Amino acid sequence: MNRKSIIRAMKQRVYDANIALKSNGLVVLTWGNVSEINREEQVIVIKPSGVDYDVMQPEDMVLTDLKGNLLEEKSLNPSSDLATHVKLYQEFTNIQSVVHTHSDYAVAWAQANRDIPTYGTTHADTFYGSIPVTRQLDCDEVNFAYEEKTGQIIVETFKKRNINPNAIPGVVVLGHGPFTWGESPKKAVENSIVLNEVAKMAMMTEMINNQSQLIPDYLLDKHYFRKHGENAYYGQVVLNK
Repeated sequence: MNRKSIIRAMKQRVYDANIALKSNGLVVLTWGNVSEINREEQVIVIKPSGVDYDVMQPEDMVLTDLKGNLLEEKSLNPSSDLATHVKLYQEFTNIQSVVHTHSDYAVAWAQANRDIPTYGTTHADTFYGSIPVTRQLDCDEVNFAYEEKTGQIIVETFKKRNINPNAIPGVVVLGHGPFTWGESPKKAVENSIVLNEVAKMAMMTEMINNQSQLIPDYLLDKHYFRKHGENAYYGQVVLNK
């Protein structure tokens, strides 16, 4: 596949993933964005800023280099969160796609300055532990390179707390909202869907019993590793013909 075809396919995947955010109830108005990186071609494709989902088209997706510089003439402006995506791609080198939303239940935990606790196996199927909340950005960070600093505090959170971003592919930024990532736009969106669902379940759990405990490590291990890793057995095996 030549470069032109690769970029066209990326734009279609990023467009489809952005539309999936809306169809799954994760965005209202234009409050969300998805990007994809191709490290071999040295490009990123991301949703344009502030464009209504009902009028957006695959060709409207914005092409940049790995530093976020526009690569096409007459391009729409990229998502205002581009610099956050760029920082995550620079630091989390195994990821291929980033998603940001303001989905309601995830935002509630971000605004409450709380990790999303691992209360059950639904959570453990996707996230190998509680989903972290970042620290608060300070005034200088907000006023200088805000979006880049948002990515920086996400990376800082994972490094300081020794969290593997491949095992916990999501975060809630304090006072802001969730970011998720994955090996494809489709998977990154799926992680965003799960994050919001487990955020809702955790909130309801605490409403029923505010003394609820995290699931034990052995149950967390069982549910996470039956879906992930070399010994995973969940789902169907696809044989090469």
